[in-house]
Amino acid sequence: MKNISKPYSEEHRLWLNKRRGKLAIVWTLRVGLLLFFLLFWELSTRFGWVDPFFVSSPSRIAETIASLYTEGTLFYHIGVTLLETIVGFVAAVALGYGIALLLWWSDLLHRVLEPYIVVLNALPKIAMGPLIIIWCGTGSKAIVFMTILVGIIVVIMHMLSAFLETDENKLLLLRSMGANKLQLLTKLVIPSSRAAFISMLKVAVGMSWIGSIMGEYIVSRAGLGYLIVYGGQVFKLDLVMTATVILCALAAGMYFLVVLLEKILVKNTKN
Repeated sequence: MKNISKPYSEEHRLWLNKRRGKLAIVWTLRVGLLLFFLLFWELSTRFGWVDPFFVSSPSRIAETIASLYTEGTLFYHIGVTLLETIVGFVAAVALGYGIALLLWWSDLLHRVLEPYIVVLNALPKIAMGPLIIIWCGTGSKAIVFMTILVGIIVVIMHMLSAFLETDENKLLLLRSMGANKLQLLTKLVIPSSRAAFISMLKVAVGMSWIGSIMGEYIVSRAGLGYLIVYGGQVFKLDLVMTATVILCALAAGMYFLVVLLEKILVKNTKN
């Protein structure tokens, strides 16, 4: 009879249990902190510690969400902003990653364009609002363009830095074995920058939401940014806080998708 070995040793099993216990504690604290904040927020408005007109409350936000749903506009505004953000995010990551590769490939191009990239990164993007309206009009194109503009420079700088920090000893080893530049790129530079790529995605998620809402502040007839602007103009601060809370939930959802991608890549790397 064959001996069937255990999938894990006793030490490994204990380590996994300890790790699961720590993860459970982290999630318990996360959820507990959120519930405490919501409860304190609600009680502070109910007992008059703060004026609900200025800060709203969880119950009033829930009522506003229900009202928007009843009117049939809730998912419409969410869909508009979500689509603009995702399109701008994907375009910024793809274009930024490609430009970073090009700058790594050509040292001359890198030296020439680096000061301009730094200046563009420091430029307040909101100042380009009037130009973006002239270039792209007042529709979703302008908002997507603003999203790309906000995120692309961050992607370029983040990934270019990761490419340039590739281990010189490993590069020298591959060169000594006759590897050309394309082989260096595909076999070493890109694989070694995987962690930096995930880190960049986490930053780009936040930048894409900033860009899309900034664009909706300038030109929009729908979306969560539009609700915030409209709510502020007519002093419907419950609407402003509701749109802000929904934005937080959507941004958190995109962030956790990136975390899930990170886990998948780590698992595939180990395998």
